[in-house]
Amino acid sequence: MQINIPTDGLSRIVGQVAQKIRDIKHISVWLWCFSVVAVLAAIAYAVYLNWPKPAAPTYPTVTAEPVVVEDVEVYVEYAGKIKARQYVEIRARVEGYLETMYFEEGGYVKKNQQLFAIDKKLYSARVEKVKAQLKKNEALLQKAERDLKRISLLFDQNAASQLDFDNATAAYEAAQAEVVMSEADLTQAEIALSYTTVRSPISGFISESSADIGTLVGPGGKSLLATVVNSDTVEVNFSMTGLDYLKSKERNVNLGKTMEDRKWNPYITITLADNTEYPFHGVVDFADPQVDPNTGTFSVRAQMPNPNHILLPGQLTKVRLLMDVHEDAIVVPTKSLVIEKGGAYIFVVRPDSIVEKRFIELGPEVTNKVVVERGLASDERIIVEGYHKLSHGMKVAIVNSEKEQ
Repeated sequence: MQINIPTDGLSRIVGQVAQKIRDIKHISVWLWCFSVVAVLAAIAYAVYLNWPKPAAPTYPTVTAEPVVVEDVEVYVEYAGKIKARQYVEIRARVEGYLETMYFEEGGYVKKNQQLFAIDKKLYSARVEKVKAQLKKNEALLQKAERDLKRISLLFDQNAASQLDFDNATAAYEAAQAEVVMSEADLTQAEIALSYTTVRSPISGFISESSADIGTLVGPGGKSLLATVVNSDTVEVNFSMTGLDYLKSKERNVNLGKTMEDRKWNPYITITLADNTEYPFHGVVDFADPQVDPNTGTFSVRAQMPNPNHILLPGQLTKVRLLMDVHEDAIVVPTKSLVIEKGGAYIFVVRPDSIVEKRFIELGPEVTNKVVVERGLASDERIIVEGYHKLSHGMKVAIVNSEKEQ
């Protein structure tokens, strides 16, 4: 059997199939290209992620802290000696045998307290003798006065001569003089008698007795009996050099004088035997106006309270004198400084972390800190650790010090 297929219809069908095949091939090419591009992009991104990045620049790590502004007290040390403000030797003023002692050796005695008794028999007898002589002279004075009155009446009546009147007047005046002399002798005798009772002229601690009971004391014997020391306030004496004096004048410090227009005045502190600091301050109240040519020094004295009698007269001690106060001074740690032949310098860090080598002028050093007189501002920061590896103009990585933290 023979089938007839229209030629036009077949050609149309073949054309449509061919077109569909061409479209499929075209889509596959674009899909293949997109896939290749996607794979390459993924590979490029992976390579980018794993590609070694350039190393970041490293900077020296340093420790910085701000400049400190504070009042700095400047002390100078000297060797000093403690002296009692009052030191009195008790001496026998009349001669006699020591009879009694009325105090405990080393104890505290009050002013006018009786300390010793000297045999007073001889002095009591002298007082009685002078009293008798005074009475006799007073009786003679009364007789001379009566005689003068009688002669005066007779002289007025021309019944007595001028000679008789003059003799009576002279006798009366001589009797008056004898009474005055006897009164003076009585005063001396009574004073000598009072010296047999030895009293303390001041309050304070008394030493041991320098004379035993029964010892002949006084002008012909042993005179010193004991010593009394008032150490409620003690004097601290030390010596300063002429150079120290000039430095004090440069700072307008007048030792021994109080300046009313200044916040501070020179005072001292002392060190005890156990190397602890005495809790009270002493006020400088005297400075010798002349220098000892043998030593090149001059004496300075300070008054130191001693209420508990910890300080003993004659004790040697270390004296610290407040010589100056730098008010609102710029202070840096000693460890931050670099000292070289050309001077001292310090590294200052700027806000952009760049360091600057700065030469500065130094003042006094106090307890691991140094006063900067010139070259540094109060609002700047300095390098305190790690500056040995730095040079001017370097950039640094800053670590704050423990003080800032």
